[in-house]
Amino acid sequence: MKEEWIKLKIGTMEVPVQIIREKRRSIRASMGKDNVIMRFPINLPAGEEVAHRERLTKWLEKQYEKKEGLFQRYQKADYQDGDTLRVGDRQYELRLRKEDRKTSAASLKQGQIVLRLNKNLDEQQFSKSIRTLLSRVVGADYLPEITQRVQALNEQYFQRPLKGVKLKYNHSNWGSCSNSGNINLSTRLLFAPPEVVDYVIIHELAHLVELNHSHRFWAEVAKAMPDYEKKEAWLKEFGAGCDF
Repeated sequence: MKEEWIKLKIGTMEVPVQIIREKRRSIRASMGKDNVIMRFPINLPAGEEVAHRERLTKWLEKQYEKKEGLFQRYQKADYQDGDTLRVGDRQYELRLRKEDRKTSAASLKQGQIVLRLNKNLDEQQFSKSIRTLLSRVVGADYLPEITQRVQALNEQYFQRPLKGVKLKYNHSNWGSCSNSGNINLSTRLLFAPPEVVDYVIIHELAHLVELNHSHRFWAEVAKAMPDYEKKEAWLKEFGAGCDF
């Protein structure tokens, strides 16, 4: 397998694209959570690949015209030493250190997040490592407050046993609820307005009553938050921009 990274101008955005040449017969493109992926047969003639890349680029442009918000996930912050990160009502001063180390790490002290990063990472790995570490540190900082909010909403509307609350850097959903009473929420939710955060919490708490998406489940959500559909609409329109 051979790999190449490029950037494409799609609409007004610079979109990172991972080109993978491998043993395969088909040609395809997909929109991953961090970048677009284009896959080509490893022995495809150069002229044919260029033609297919142009075709796939046009496909991306059509997707952009249909829903620009889908591409917001690719507009990652280019963090620099001394930057300020604002999450909800809190702000953090960032200190980036590239060091000769095998693994990267981060710590928070008095509003300052120090990121110690493996200096040998490439650009994509460097960016991903920063976002993962920031999510971990900020999530830990917010966990007591979010846990209190989950407990308060549960007591107010559901009165069901809770086992625990976790904040994770999740892109596949905004939250989840296990049948054992664990509530998991995405750290990306911390960038959303408080009422939207409340909606996702209520949505997951309602699963303690109905572990499905039946009419009974949505009735439970509506009892706690009659205008929940407005919060869902906000997530659909602006959720892609909620990220580190």
